[in-house]
Amino acid sequence: MRYVEVEGVRLSAIGLGTWQFGSREWGYGKDYADYEAGAITRRALDLGINLIDTAEIYGFGRSERIVGRAIQGRRDEAFLASKVFPVMPLGPVVQQRGRASARRLGVDCIDLYQVHWPNPVVPLGPTMDGMRRLRDGGVVRHVGVSNFGLARWQQAERALGDRVLSNQVEYSMAARAPERDLIPWAQERGRLVIAYSPLAQGFLSAKYDAGNLPPGGVRAGNALFLPENLGKGRPLLDALREVARAHDATPAQVALAWVIRRPNVVAIPGASSVAQLEANAAAADLELSDEEDRALTGAADAFSPVKGVAALPKMARARLRR
Repeated sequence: MRYVEVEGVRLSAIGLGTWQFGSREWGYGKDYADYEAGAITRRALDLGINLIDTAEIYGFGRSERIVGRAIQGRRDEAFLASKVFPVMPLGPVVQQRGRASARRLGVDCIDLYQVHWPNPVVPLGPTMDGMRRLRDGGVVRHVGVSNFGLARWQQAERALGDRVLSNQVEYSMAARAPERDLIPWAQERGRLVIAYSPLAQGFLSAKYDAGNLPPGGVRAGNALFLPENLGKGRPLLDALREVARAHDATPAQVALAWVIRRPNVVAIPGASSVAQLEANAAAADLELSDEEDRALTGAADAFSPVKGVAALPKMARARLRR
C-alpha cells in the first residue's frame, strides 16, 4: 500500500468509502449490511488501508455503527473520517452531532470530521466555531470540508483560525473540475483532496455499455449511464482497457491509479465485496508511466458527456423505458 503524508498525517492512497454500508439506495440488501460490510472493513485494515470514510447521513447513522463494530480491537489501525450533514449547522448543533457520530463509531475521538456540504443560508462562522470546539475538546483531531469550492474552503480556514486539512470532492477521469484550483492549492498549501466517486460510480470500470446498463438505485440518477454518454465514453474506456492490458490489471484499477498519481490526492472508492476491495487496494501499487498518464489524460480531455440540465429529459425518458 502506498501512503500520502501531509502535515504529519499519513493516509493510505486508497481508502474505503462506506456510503453503501446500510444505505438502502444502493440496493445491496440486509446480508451485505450485516456481514459483508464488516468483512470489507476488516480486510481493508489487513491490506494497510487506514482511511475509512463515513458520514452521519449514510444509512442515517447505520454506516457509522457498522464501521465502529468492524474496527473493534483495531482502532489504532484506522484513520476514521466522518461528516456532519449541514442542516442548521450552528455551533452547538455541530458539537452535538459530532459527539453522536463518535458514539456510533464507538470511539473517543474522530480523526477527521468534515462539513458534508456548504450551507447556503448559515454562515461558516458558527459552523466552524462548533468544529473548533469539538477539536479543542478532543472529540475530533482534524477538521475538513466536503463539496466546497476553493473560495469557501479558504473561508472555512479563516473562520476556523487554523488549517482545514482536507476537502472531499468528486474527482475522477470523468469529473475533472478539482484540477482547476482545488488540487493546485492543496499541493501549494499542504492540504489534501479526498476523491469520492473516483470510478464515477462504476462508469470507469468499463463494464457497462448501452446494451448492459447497471441496475437502478443510485446510478439511475447518474447521467453518465445514459446510452448516449456510454457511447461517447467508448474512446476513454478503450484507453483504460489498453493500459490495463499492459499491466495485467483492470480498467478500474488503472482509473484509480490515475487519480492517486496526482500529488496530495487520495481516493475513497466503495466496495460491494471483499474481492472488489482487494482489487481497489492493489491499484495503489500500480505504477503508470508518464506516457500512459498523458494518453489517459488526453482521452479524458476528449470525453464530453451530456450533463446538467441538458441531460434531464434524456434521463426521464431512460427511466420510463426501464
